[in-house]
Amino acid sequence: MEKQSKEPGRFVISLDFEINWGVRDQQTLAQYGANLRGVRQVVPALLSLFEDHSLRVTWATVGLLFFENKKTLLENLPTVRPQYADSNLSPYLALDEVGDDETTDPYHFGSSLIAQIRQTPGQEMATHTFCHYYCLERGQTAEEFRADLEAAIQVARAQGMEMRSLVFPRNQANPAYLPICAELGITSYRGNEASWIYKERTEEEQSYYKRGARLLDAYLNISGHNCYALADIAKSYPYNIPASRFLRPWSARLEALEQLRLNRILNDMTHAAQQGLVFHLWWHPHNFGVNLSQNMAVLRRIADHYQALHTAFGFESQTMADVAELLQARVSHPTIVA
Repeated sequence: MEKQSKEPGRFVISLDFEINWGVRDQQTLAQYGANLRGVRQVVPALLSLFEDHSLRVTWATVGLLFFENKKTLLENLPTVRPQYADSNLSPYLALDEVGDDETTDPYHFGSSLIAQIRQTPGQEMATHTFCHYYCLERGQTAEEFRADLEAAIQVARAQGMEMRSLVFPRNQANPAYLPICAELGITSYRGNEASWIYKERTEEEQSYYKRGARLLDAYLNISGHNCYALADIAKSYPYNIPASRFLRPWSARLEALEQLRLNRILNDMTHAAQQGLVFHLWWHPHNFGVNLSQNMAVLRRIADHYQALHTAFGFESQTMADVAELLQARVSHPTIVA
């Protein structure tokens, strides 16, 4: 089939790299520790596949993972911290649980993994905030968010990295905070799919009904292809490069539906390639922490499909920063969302 657009489609992958900082308020190490420990095998496996298939990927990384030891971590904490109404959401109240370094505590340190990512061609280091900050939860303020994002940018800059892209933890994109992001040098963020089932919400606002709808949408086309035109992304700044699909982990319980799940993603990618749109796939490395071989087999089929679409339609793999740089070159004065 011939290409239906002069604008090539774009394949964006972003990963929420957080280890225990991203799940500590929801699951214990006894419940989820195997997934978190598995990240040590997941990251090199992902990087190998990304390099083999020429995939450029954005790694949105929690700032607390950058430190080599607890002493340095404690010395670099921001003085202004989120005052959530639900104190369990704050990792600062659980620092006593953190070990001395990455060797003794693989759940809270990630400097060696970050080094591997930086050494792999085409990988973008981005921010997932400093402390896995929740931007819609009750009690926290814009001032606290600014302090957190400044801390994330500072720890990365100290190691020679400039943060340009942001993924809001728990997908709690707060429009009121976008001017702060722009002021601090963030050029793009990952927003949510347009469908009501993916609308930004606090943890209190989550419901089994909406979670069930999202689960169903992973297997059947309920919300549409969720692909986006660059012209629409360019309308506001920082650029919202919305999610298209969460790559759910392989499940033995749902194994009979695996082909439906895969086809949902492959069909969306094909639509984006044919129509010259952006398709944005995301997941967490810890999602692959168990059943690694099954999860990598699924991802390999996705990567193979990307390469076929690249050959047939010019489908391009780009990081979030790549997309933002492309749009900045086209739009001289982007409108900052207020």
